[in-house]
Amino acid sequence: MPIGTVRRGGAAMLFGVVLAMTAGAAAAASLPEPADKPILTITGKISVTNRDGTAQFDRKMLEALGETAFSTSTPWDKAPVKFEGVPLAKLMETVGAKGDSLVAIALNDYSSELPMGDLKKFGPILALKRDGEYMTVRTKGPLFIIYPFDSDPELKAQKYYGRSVWQVARIEIK
Repeated sequence: MPIGTVRRGGAAMLFGVVLAMTAGAAAAASLPEPADKPILTITGKISVTNRDGTAQFDRKMLEALGETAFSTSTPWDKAPVKFEGVPLAKLMETVGAKGDSLVAIALNDYSSELPMGDLKKFGPILALKRDGEYMTVRTKGPLFIIYPFDSDPELKAQKYYGRSVWQVARIEIK
């Protein structure tokens, strides 16, 4: 095979790979705009955005990511509670998070840092519902990062209770 043919074929293949990567990145780099008032804003080291370099979500957008549920005891409740919401790992994947940790910030500016490793190891969720009802600010909502405390004895510790932030309004990826 002549050398020129190999070069042209290689250049065409390289161009095709670059074009596919660029098209994929462009398609993955945006989210739809929230139709309702946003209840969550994600900033920091993210590659998928929808408004001014941030990822903003309304409730329907969060629910569309797919929800999971678990019941767990908490230090704040007398009996186990059923929480329903979006796995934090799925949310971080959706926004293209590239950091080592996330900082959850509540409506009252309380914040807590969670290592990204917790997301796969323990499966915390961004809960929208508590015992089948949407959470309000009065009931620790509208969003609550909660760990499945009963799933692993390691989670029954102040370190993880402190990472369970209620009334979450923002998440910053570091």
